Amino acid sequence: MKKVFTMKGRLLMLSCLAVITAVLVASSHREAPLIADDPLADNTDLYAFRSPANPNKVVIIANYIPAELPQGGPNYYNFGPDVRYEIHIDNDIKTAGDDIVYRFSFQQVNEDPTTFFNIRLGKQNLKTSYSLQRSMDGGKSFTAIVTNGIVPPNNIGPRSIESPVGLDAPGYDALMRAAIANASTGERVFAGPIDDPFFVDLGGIFDLGDAPRQSGVPRDGLAKYNVHSLALEIDISTLQKKGKSVDKAKNILDDDYIIGVWASASRRKVRTLNNNVHSNTDALSSTSGEWVQVSRLGMPLTNEVIIPIGDKDYWNSLTPYQDLANLERFGNYFYNPELALYMDDSKFGGAVPAFSPLRIQPGFRNGENGLFSLRRSKPNNGGTKGSVNGTILNRPQYADLLLPGPGKPRSVDIYPIFNTGVPNEVPYQLATGKNGNPLAAGKPFINNFLPTGGDMLRLNMAVPVTPRTSADFSSLGLVWAAVLGLTDPRFNTNRNIQFIPNMDGFPNGRRLEDDVTRISLQAVSGIVLAAIGIPYDEPDRLGKVINYSTGVERNDAPFKMQFPFVAAPWRGTEVQ
Repeated sequence: MKKVFTMKGRLLMLSCLAVITAVLVASSHREAPLIADDPLADNTDLYAFRSPANPNKVVIIANYIPAELPQGGPNYYNFGPDVRYEIHIDNDIKTAGDDIVYRFSFQQVNEDPTTFFNIRLGKQNLKTSYSLQRSMDGGKSFTAIVTNGIVPPNNIGPRSIESPVGLDAPGYDALMRAAIANASTGERVFAGPIDDPFFVDLGGIFDLGDAPRQSGVPRDGLAKYNVHSLALEIDISTLQKKGKSVDKAKNILDDDYIIGVWASASRRKVRTLNNNVHSNTDALSSTSGEWVQVSRLGMPLTNEVIIPIGDKDYWNSLTPYQDLANLERFGNYFYNPELALYMDDSKFGGAVPAFSPLRIQPGFRNGENGLFSLRRSKPNNGGTKGSVNGTILNRPQYADLLLPGPGKPRSVDIYPIFNTGVPNEVPYQLATGKNGNPLAAGKPFINNFLPTGGDMLRLNMAVPVTPRTSADFSSLGLVWAAVLGLTDPRFNTNRNIQFIPNMDGFPNGRRLEDDVTRISLQAVSGIVLAAIGIPYDEPDRLGKVINYSTGVERNDAPFKMQFPFVAAPWRGTEVQ
């Protein structure tokens, strides 16, 4: 490749490097300004749940490339061969950083460069394969566990997929099944296009909180769009820090079975464009330098509705393990979330009528003190009512994290939900059995406390699976588990640890079916506080919060009952 080092060329190169450097610090479902220019590296969603088909396994699904048009030819989206895709697992509070890393790398080939069609006569252009490496020492060393893995083509249409002039396949589902790989270390793996499983009324939500819409019809803004997915089915004994199988758990909330999961994409630091291209065999560009993280995702909606636009790009340049060091910068977005302003009539709630059911309890509105005033108060009459003494909120190693100061009301609920997980400790237990004292011991219903990083999806793998066919199954996840634990006579007559259906739901991990937008809005409204016994100021407010809906409550395509569980991608000839 000829290099011309004129002053004009140097300035052009510097300008390109500045743009490239800017693009290398953004992420997540078009949530940060810069990543919108780099869809192949854009994390869209992350899921982690105990497999309903094989309870000895955990399924992790990381999706990339937002809003793919199924009919988007002639150049359809695919994983980038110059992008490093990774799934990270933290399973030990005593170790710094990741414990397990899965790394995907992709390769592409044009099998018939003489046609403008993507598929013709049994050949594919941009035919994609992958290799998968695994690290069990936090990324220090990697071992190849899948080589030459198959990526199914995009679901272009029946002539491209099933007909003799295309691939002559029996159907697209058959292509998906054939693409499932068995890793040398026991994992099952799928990489390929799927229906986007996230469902949300994007139009209403981003029209200044008009969800449910006050006029017009709610619409799933991601309906009939596709994404590209990386799916892993992993033995719980592989993910457990000491290699123990789930039957060795001491109970269904065992601390030793908690994992944190996050996903990322990285690019080389420098990309050089070739101005000497004479044929298809000449590379248009090359990359060099160290790998730089350009995309990051843990909990859904963090960067979308918690982090404000001025910090989105910077936030996405960090790993979760850097979040705590940046608490001064990011903490207040969780302590006083912007969304709470629109659920408070003393602030801007009156201007957002769609959120009227979601009014927040007094004392926990933005700028108020929450439970901080009780942190060092003396117990009343020798008991704990009116004091956080004897709770995790006053334990030395966690007090500054969960009750750091006045004017930070949501440090006790929103911050741990997104950044540490929630412990099976007083006061984080259901109000069942508390006898009106929210700071007393109650009924356990969650333990995914892993305070070693920041924004990650945390899952307690010991919690049993709620069958998808059960009458108790609910897309409200842990919110519905709390409702059942408080109201259902099967569970509300004692303070014992019992499996309450949907204890395996978001935010204890994330199932494909979980309505995370609705649950997150309910959480900002204070439903976790209400569940542990801190009531709303209006008697009927809790019912309003539970029954609140954005108007979009399920995916546009049914999920499968077997790995990889996601729905097949929409076909280009079927979408109008």
